[in-house]
Amino acid sequence: MGQTIEIQTADGPAEAYLVRPADGAEHPGVLLYIDAIGLRPRIEEMADRIASWGYVVLAPNVFHRDGRAADLAPTEDLTVPGNRERFFASGVTDRVAALTPDKSDPDARRWVAALLEHGTGPIGVVGYCMGARLATRTAGLLPDHVAAVGGFHGGGLVTDHPASPHLRIADARAEFVYGHADGDRSMSPEAVEALGEALEKAGLAHTNETYAGAGHGYTMADTSVYDEAATERHFAALQDLFARTL
Repeated sequence: MGQTIEIQTADGPAEAYLVRPADGAEHPGVLLYIDAIGLRPRIEEMADRIASWGYVVLAPNVFHRDGRAADLAPTEDLTVPGNRERFFASGVTDRVAALTPDKSDPDARRWVAALLEHGTGPIGVVGYCMGARLATRTAGLLPDHVAAVGGFHGGGLVTDHPASPHLRIADARAEFVYGHADGDRSMSPEAVEALGEALEKAGLAHTNETYAGAGHGYTMADTSVYDEAATERHFAALQDLFARTL
């Protein structure tokens, strides 16, 4: 039972995909942070699958300041080699860079508040690509609400910046599961190690793995980097995480 809803933010309305089990009962909420490509049918498919496990899932258009999801969507088939790279070069990286914590943190509060209007807490949060950074920040920002975090093929989780996402882990009380892409230039082995150290220091239950042979964006079946085995591995890890925490 999926639908598009609008959420009011400080910078205007943001569309979001909301899906829930069809039984009419109450279910825990899951906030799904999109990848850099945006809110589109593939994200809805993934949200639907998570909802089928017994959750209410909300996937907001985090790029609402830049336009509606349909306006920002790719116009070419990203499964064709080269099209994905051209799409990212068309301004996508600038859009991602502009989503700084002063914008994303207030939005996170709105996303969680909207999710809790439809699902129960505590909630799970999952993010893909740059969405893994947003998921990590949300756990530290709202520790009373977030019990589980999944981050998959995330980039830039550890930086030298004072606002580095991994620094928010110290404020979190969630269990974390990360599935990194192999050979990801945006998440080096050293960064993966530093992320694990932050989780250990915080004393939080966690899994911090690299999926051998899986490239950045491996869960996105509408792109040329899709890896079915890694995607199924991530779904299994995420389902287990939510089952023991929500």
